[in-house]
Amino acid sequence: MATSMTKIEEKNARGIPKAPFIADVAEHLGPNPDVETALKEIQSALAKYRYMDQNLTQRRRGLEDKIPDIKKTLNMIEFLQERREGKQPKQEEEEDEDELDDEDVEDKPIKTTFELNDTLYAEAELEDTDTVYLWLGANVMLSYKLPAAITLLRDKLKSAESSLTSVIEDLEFLREQITVMEVNTARVYNWDVKRRREAREQE
Repeated sequence: MATSMTKIEEKNARGIPKAPFIADVAEHLGPNPDVETALKEIQSALAKYRYMDQNLTQRRRGLEDKIPDIKKTLNMIEFLQERREGKQPKQEEEEDEDELDDEDVEDKPIKTTFELNDTLYAEAELEDTDTVYLWLGANVMLSYKLPAAITLLRDKLKSAESSLTSVIEDLEFLREQITVMEVNTARVYNWDVKRRREAREQE
């Protein structure tokens, strides 16, 4: 063959190779065409693209599940931080003005619900705190001060959203390459059918 389907140099930003479109099948296969080998190479490349598509699709689903959880956790911790920041100046004013009743209201714990599983929630009271515990994965939980937890979650959210954008772009790119390889398969097969028919007519 004049060229090989395995020699693909153009790639996208994440290194996924671009599928070459076979515009001229006869030129691509050369003077001694080996259609069977050419089709095997195309199918091999097509299988690799589909495998990458499957893996990235699973990763996309994981990120789409992960991002809302990060946002929900971040919103809660930001609420706790804002509550503490808003409470401190009020407490100072209350001490000066002896507004003890209002201070008692501020000291009341927050009543909320937390998720035990997909369909089960429990009620809890949140005392005033400057520390939270975050799951980091692999059964690891660490304690963080509120500002540090907010910084960590914002970084994780930014990274996850960036990864999701890249995955979506890669999936779109992959599906274009899969289409190109499917078209290449049809073009080579049809060219071979036409060549064989013409050969029989000349006999």
